[in-house]
Amino acid sequence: MKKELKGVRNWFLYFIRTFKKGDCLTKLCFFIMGSSNLLRGQIAKGLAFLAAEIFYLYYLITIGLSSLAGLATLGTKQQGMVMDEELGIFVVQQGDNSMLMLLSGVVSLFLTALFLVIWRASIKAGYEAQQIKEQGKRLPGLLEDICTYFDSKIHRTLMALPLTGILLFTVLPLFFMILIAFTNYDHEHQPPGNLFTWIGLANFKTILLSGDTISKTFWPVLGWTIIWAVFATLLNYLGGILLALLINRKETKCKGLWRTLFVISIAIPQFVSLLVVRTMLNNDGAVNALLRELGIIADTAFVPFLSNPSWARITVILVNLWVGIPYTMLITTGILSNIPGDLYDSARVDGANQVVIFFKITMPYVVFVTTPYLITQFIGNINNFNVIYFLTGGGPISLDYYQAGKTDLLVTWLYKLTTGTKKDYSYASAIGILVFILSAVFSLISYRRTASYNREEDFQ
Repeated sequence: MKKELKGVRNWFLYFIRTFKKGDCLTKLCFFIMGSSNLLRGQIAKGLAFLAAEIFYLYYLITIGLSSLAGLATLGTKQQGMVMDEELGIFVVQQGDNSMLMLLSGVVSLFLTALFLVIWRASIKAGYEAQQIKEQGKRLPGLLEDICTYFDSKIHRTLMALPLTGILLFTVLPLFFMILIAFTNYDHEHQPPGNLFTWIGLANFKTILLSGDTISKTFWPVLGWTIIWAVFATLLNYLGGILLALLINRKETKCKGLWRTLFVISIAIPQFVSLLVVRTMLNNDGAVNALLRELGIIADTAFVPFLSNPSWARITVILVNLWVGIPYTMLITTGILSNIPGDLYDSARVDGANQVVIFFKITMPYVVFVTTPYLITQFIGNINNFNVIYFLTGGGPISLDYYQAGKTDLLVTWLYKLTTGTKKDYSYASAIGILVFILSAVFSLISYRRTASYNREEDFQ
């Protein structure tokens, strides 16, 4: 955080230093972009910066200022029926659309941020042109500038398209959805019929501290989410390691065959496997039918694999082993093959048994290499939408919960809030932010405390 703040501080200090050291033309480009390059002979570069400034000012005058003003209010004119004096009937009066106003405001903010980046680039280019002139050198022409973007600045050329895609299709939508968390956008405030407005941190207060039904739902769902993530991660991790050790034993024959059989579960699409298992575990499914045939349960009875809260939670954890263990097995297999055999031979000579060898040699190597993977899997399980949604659908449903079931994770509950009848987009967005905070804090703290981060070069 200190480094980031220092970087922001240096970014702004650059303008002050450049303005002090710059000559008249460099100072002029603070107000007229590209003027320093244009008046020093770099016509194409100067015109490009000037065109960017003209475009932004035109956008700001025609659309930008009104969009930013609309972002502050999210609309004041509501759609409704008004009397048309000429026709003598009631007609629909078109009102503001809070969602479109929020979106256009976000776009204006992003274009403003982009303009500031281009503005700084213009100042930097103008100051560099001044320095080149002061040194008595010739300023590079258009073709030379273009060539540098395929030579010394090739990284900028290659990153331009991916970065643009990330900003347009990832960062901008995420920023838009984050802002939704600070509004009252729900089923009662659907634009353009009903406007939604800014309400600050009220949604977070309602979810965390209000004592309402949604608050009484959040904490149990959060608790189950963490329990699920811990069990799903550790059981898959340990199971994958043990399976890899079992297959890699010298006594095990047909190692490739066994690996292939387990990898098949990865090759089959996960949602297909989960839907098949869901059908088999239903109250009238194949598993209960088999149990009746074997006489383990009565003819009219069934095991509530998915209809009882406790059974359902245990079931999803066990079924997740089927789709999760093979991944860890494949990763661990590669690690085990890289452990020097001399270590095992030396340990056996010193009298160590298999248990001691496993905990003193095998596990330290495996844990050291796979710690980042383990953290990633834990975060992935917190947001594991597929297993819960396709296996139980979050059920069984509870009347004590707000649009959630007993196996719902925060991410599946968030999905129900947005697709259900109440369309609680603001609550869903707030929960999404809380999930991000939980995941980010855990990831940063846990990874920075691991040996993989702190003692990578010291591990022997």
